[in-house]
Amino acid sequence: MWRYGPLVLWLLFISFASTAEFSAVNTNTILRPIVLWFYPTLSEAKVAAIHFLLRKLGHFSEYAVLGFLTRRAFITSARAWLRQHWFEFALLLLVIYALLDEFHQSFVPSRTASIYDSAIDVAGGLTVLLIFKLYERTRAAGQ
Repeated sequence: MWRYGPLVLWLLFISFASTAEFSAVNTNTILRPIVLWFYPTLSEAKVAAIHFLLRKLGHFSEYAVLGFLTRRAFITSARAWLRQHWFEFALLLLVIYALLDEFHQSFVPSRTASIYDSAIDVAGGLTVLLIFKLYERTRAAGQ
């Protein structure tokens, strides 16, 4: 449970974030007042641009956390082949879930599916996986 529990919970959170509750219209009602509180003189176009960037950053960071939790689960697996090939399996999970996430959004009326969002998702997860992979190589080279 401690190994895969956080990973499964995060996958459930990502699925929830793909619902109408996290549509651009709904996140705008939260983010717009916050942005305007910090920068009250911003034009509507700039507020919209910041909202867009924050949403894309949300995609990136959501899957960065997924990459972290996936690696955590796989490197502690009872299965030796999963421990040895954690990077490949983690990347496969990231890609599949990112595509399924956007596919799911295509059925939600207030959401739009975008292959670009899937690419941002994968980039977030892959960034974390590569950081860990580079750390492992650097650590192994230093020993």
